[in-house]
Amino acid sequence: MDLHTNRTAWDKTLSESETPKYQSLQENIACDVLIIGGGMGGALSARELAHRGINVVLVEKSKIGQGSSVANTGLLQYTNDKMMTSCINTFGEQNGVLFYRLCQQAMEYLIDIAPTLPIDAQLIPRSSLYYASNPEDVPALKEEYDNLKRFGFEAEYWDAEEIAKRFSFEKAGGLYTHGDAEVNPYRFIHALMADAMNHGAQLYEGVEITSHVADDTGVTCYAGNIEIRARTVIYATGYATQEMKKERGAFLETTYAIMTNPVESWDGWHEQSMVWETTRPYLYMRTTADNRIVVGGLDEPFTDPEWRDVRMVKQSQKLLEEVQTLFPNVGELSIDYAWAAVFGSSRDGLPYIGGHPDYPHSYFVEGYGGNGTVYSAIAAQLLADTITGIERPELELFGLTRTTKPSPATVDDIVV
Repeated sequence: MDLHTNRTAWDKTLSESETPKYQSLQENIACDVLIIGGGMGGALSARELAHRGINVVLVEKSKIGQGSSVANTGLLQYTNDKMMTSCINTFGEQNGVLFYRLCQQAMEYLIDIAPTLPIDAQLIPRSSLYYASNPEDVPALKEEYDNLKRFGFEAEYWDAEEIAKRFSFEKAGGLYTHGDAEVNPYRFIHALMADAMNHGAQLYEGVEITSHVADDTGVTCYAGNIEIRARTVIYATGYATQEMKKERGAFLETTYAIMTNPVESWDGWHEQSMVWETTRPYLYMRTTADNRIVVGGLDEPFTDPEWRDVRMVKQSQKLLEEVQTLFPNVGELSIDYAWAAVFGSSRDGLPYIGGHPDYPHSYFVEGYGGNGTVYSAIAAQLLADTITGIERPELELFGLTRTTKPSPATVDDIVV
């Protein structure tokens, strides 16, 4: 599957000399855990398992960090495309709050580990403004604020006057949340991989797993004539897993993004916070470590690459016009990078994490949705615990064959 098109910006921010050197696999090997996939899900899982002393091997069929992750726009938030109020209405209070707590704790985890990595991931803590696209959306935002505060999440509700004091645009209301971050996803992946290797993980590029055979004690995976024997396999292959299982799990869309030239002023952009809106499909904006603006959105049904290339020109211009309208004081803006990418969402708004009855001794990491990196951090911790013998009933919430309303343990019973 062609996951992205045209020029993404992130891979230009890490020089060849800074990029870790990954091996090619030339002989049969054995390990405790084999991770298939060199994107964000694989990187976070490899780093977490390696830190626990597990013998980890990771293989990527092409180049590490060059799949959908290089098209990631790098907004990290505990809030979600599906508001907590909606999660409560769909899954019940216990599970809806549990999901948001796991996301919040995953954010804390990401912010905590970033400074310890051997490569600067350009992860910068930020707050987020989630504004009402239309006045009719204000009651839902107020209800969301009430629920967030009721369950201990750090958030503020700002009315039109409060927003106008801080931003160069006017909106009827918005939620201002804390504990989020922006990140350079490409640097972050390689930083995680480098850290994993420093703790004993073996990482290989150009290794495509073409078949596997499970038995009572593990799985043998085959890459051409090479065998990899593992007690446990983690499939972190992103949207490619859609082709593996009978349950597709997610629907795919095309999303668009641009990165502007560097700007000289943040007048009218409070705290360089991340900005997004209530309408669907929504627009979102963030700044970067080198003072650029990333704008994304305008999602539409998944199309073939040729049509996507044609659409990208028009959609990129729309994105530029949107940021110019909201932030007229930052100065003259132009598009330095523009790209389109495959974006997947699950039907119920949750990622898929865990085992599958057709794949013994195996787990899947499918971080579908706008918070893929946060979901991958949740998966890394849940699966690392499970593999090392710590029971994590939260996995039922994200089960690959889950029902509409899963029922794991109560919120008060569960600590990440």
